[in-house]
Amino acid sequence: MAKITVLGGGTWGIGLTILLATAGHEVTVWSALESEIEMLSTTHEHKMLPGAVIPESVKYTMDDAEAVTDRDLLVMAVASSFTRKTARRLAPHIKKGQIIVDVAKGIEEGTLMTLSEQIGEEIPDAEVCVLSGPTHAEEVSRLMPTTIVVASRKRETALFVQDIFMTETFRVYTSSDVKGVELGGALKNVVALAAGIADGLGYGDNAKAALITRGIAEISRLGTRMGCMPETFSGLTGIGDLIVTCASMHSRNRRCGILLGQGKSLEEAQKEVGMVVEGIYSAKAAIELGKKYEVDLPIIEQVGLILFEGKDAGAAVRELMIREKKDEVSDTQW
Repeated sequence: MAKITVLGGGTWGIGLTILLATAGHEVTVWSALESEIEMLSTTHEHKMLPGAVIPESVKYTMDDAEAVTDRDLLVMAVASSFTRKTARRLAPHIKKGQIIVDVAKGIEEGTLMTLSEQIGEEIPDAEVCVLSGPTHAEEVSRLMPTTIVVASRKRETALFVQDIFMTETFRVYTSSDVKGVELGGALKNVVALAAGIADGLGYGDNAKAALITRGIAEISRLGTRMGCMPETFSGLTGIGDLIVTCASMHSRNRRCGILLGQGKSLEEAQKEVGMVVEGIYSAKAAIELGKKYEVDLPIIEQVGLILFEGKDAGAAVRELMIREKKDEVSDTQW
């Protein structure tokens, strides 16, 4: 059994904590928030995961050195907007060769770096990999069947993480396409905002299916232009993650989109969701990536206009519908 610290006490970090501790691993939860540590240690549950019980074997700490010293694995589970800051804070205490698995999803505005790239820049001596896929913390915390992918540049690291996380309810696949896995995880949140907006406008299943399929087409176009494997986007971390995020009310991105489609402001929608909406942070970066690599991202671009320029959601949908006529696939042969 491994010694593991989960960095971050949010719903996803705690869902994985329950999974790992139930499997018999020695798990410590670190958080920079005293109120979060107090809630978790006294109630043995997370208020946003009602009914999911944290095993009493789990330990808690706010001490940076204690959290990362003598650990087989560090799980970076803070919100994407805090990934770099947390990595920089903990870097002085982390040993050379330490395996860190990032489980958040996002792209940094400005640098356009993925989360693993940010961690690698702040902790260059660490071995950083990624765990991503169609996973809701609400279901993982209840040990419901789930599949996911660990992506690493080193096969031995991927196999090590696969062995730690694999259980009879949590099936882990491996991949070498780290950037593709991260892009799929980050950009699907932006498309999920679009799916929620369509729901908020009162549109039906036809619109949802269109957004999912055309959304993954956008993500795939950008990813392959950036050198990622095309197969990644037809797998768990591409279409799989997109489906679960666009279809479920567990998805905070979809819920935020619904509120926007109903006419709420971005600030009002975020406040009502009550948790970090990762797609908002990834949208600007996604648009910049599209410009950098000269890839057309019409759905993502319209989401950006709704989020940051106050564009009417209905008008954005109409604009998507009356775009220039196109073939569905680029190599159509008559």
